[in-house]
Amino acid sequence: MGLAQKVAPTKKAVPAKTAAAKPVSAKRIPYKKVDWHIDDRPVPYDRALAFMEAKVGLIREKNENDYVWLLEHPPVYTAGTSADPKDLLDARFPVYNAGRGGQYTYHGPGQRVAYVMMDLQKRQRETGPDLRAYVHQLEQWAIETLSHFDVKGERRKDRVGIWIDMKKHGGKKGEEAKIAAIGVRVRKWVAFHGISLNVNPDLSHFAGIVPCGISQHGVTSLSALGIAAPMGEVDKALKLSWQKVFG
Repeated sequence: MGLAQKVAPTKKAVPAKTAAAKPVSAKRIPYKKVDWHIDDRPVPYDRALAFMEAKVGLIREKNENDYVWLLEHPPVYTAGTSADPKDLLDARFPVYNAGRGGQYTYHGPGQRVAYVMMDLQKRQRETGPDLRAYVHQLEQWAIETLSHFDVKGERRKDRVGIWIDMKKHGGKKGEEAKIAAIGVRVRKWVAFHGISLNVNPDLSHFAGIVPCGISQHGVTSLSALGIAAPMGEVDKALKLSWQKVFG
């Protein structure tokens, strides 16, 4: 997943590209009820896209609750709006145009994908809808979730996602690896897509792409860091961290 920047609302789905001019707000997003759903079996990527498209319309037009969907996908590569065809090294799995911001990423079993469909106009009444602030909170959600497993996830100014300093886990000085990806799309100020957290995926599957266009750093997972984290425990951590970050 990749970062899509702030865009003006439009009647047509447009991937967010332009950075917000105002600073990130540190205020917690006001409370709005959220519906949660967890799928125990892998969900085909095209089905997930169709569901999100429909749910976004219902949130905007029918005032339905915000929605968080926790799932896994069968192995798949997805291309964001900035994807460079050269970064698709080996199309060993199906490839989908995701419509979100960012470049190529991989989804597959052992990776917890958390799709968030959120009405930013209602969530951010006090400050006005701010996509940059929302993405900052998605990042914090991933960081807080990792902290439940005593893992320090970190932001980097020059690249999206959540990163691990591998020196703290037996790696070389300066070695870093991505453990969580973030991608967002917005339609009429309803955000969708979300985050993906590497729990215990087959990391060799990432070799078919240049993940998020970044070749100088690798990818890792909780399992690769020596942490056995059942998916149910990860889901519990995601829910607890949600309350801390989003209220």
